[in-house]
Amino acid sequence: MLLADRLIAVGLMALSAYFMWHAYALPIGWNGMTGGPGGGAFPFWLSAIMFICAAGILIRSFRGAIPDTGAFFDTETLGSVVSVVIALTVTVALMSWLGAYIVLPLFLFWYLKIFGKHSWLLTICVTIGTPIFLFMFFEVTLKILLPKGLTQPLFVPLYAYFF
Repeated sequence: MLLADRLIAVGLMALSAYFMWHAYALPIGWNGMTGGPGGGAFPFWLSAIMFICAAGILIRSFRGAIPDTGAFFDTETLGSVVSVVIALTVTVALMSWLGAYIVLPLFLFWYLKIFGKHSWLLTICVTIGTPIFLFMFFEVTLKILLPKGLTQPLFVPLYAYFF
């Protein structure tokens, strides 16, 4: 288990450094001309946070703060991981065709209600609230357009209202 923790932490640190390096090609600070963050700000700082978290896991593994419990995955856990990876792959594959505002709620519904067996109230609130939040945050506040796919014509009245 410790070896797996260490390998994954090092892999995440390398991936974070790679993302930060590529994000640095864009401005990562506040862009005064557009009144918002530069194009590389979110990828850079999220990657930096991921790097710090992975470094914390690596340090904890060497300090003995994480007990060695043996096997990294049991059969049930491996099945859960595989099903979530398949669902995420399908979600990403359908994103450009159906759009973020259809695919993400479908994934959230599957993950919360079917996979996680959460309550209907939580499932409905998160499934409906997430696309509304994403639209308001990315498209209205930051002026970053998310993929719409087939739903593009449905957003014309919203664009007329907000822009």
